[in-house]
Amino acid sequence: MKELAEVRTLKVNRYIIIDDEPCKISSISTSKPGKHGESKARIEAIGIFNGQKKSIVSPVTHKVHVPIIDKRTAQVVAIMGDNVQLMDMETYETFEIPIPDEYKDDLEPGKEIQYLEALGRKKITRV
Repeated sequence: MKELAEVRTLKVNRYIIIDDEPCKISSISTSKPGKHGESKARIEAIGIFNGQKKSIVSPVTHKVHVPIIDKRTAQVVAIMGDNVQLMDMETYETFEIPIPDEYKDDLEPGKEIQYLEALGRKKITRV
C-alpha cells in the first residue's frame, strides 16, 4: 500500500518510493527558486530491501508516493536452509522469507523477531 505526500513534507529517516522500491530517506537538500521556476529538492535514499542508493530531484510542490510500512512481531517456527518460517504474533499467519546474512546465527525456533512489510514484501529487522 502507498499514499501520496508533498515533497516539502518529507523528512530524513522517513520513507519514499523511488522506481517502485521502498527507500529510507538519508538526506534532503533544497535549492532556491530560479528565475522562472520553483524550489527543487534533491532526495537521497537507500532501498529497504536491496540496500541500493537512489536519488531523485523534484519540485517541492510535487507529490510523490510514500509506502505504508507495517512493523510487526513474529515467532520463528522453523529454519529451512536459507529460509525461515515465521508466524505473525497478531494474525497467526505463517510465511517464509529468506534469512538476511547478519541474522543467520541468531535465529532459532521459538525466538521472537521484528519484521517490516512494505509493498507486499517482508524483511527481518531485529532479532
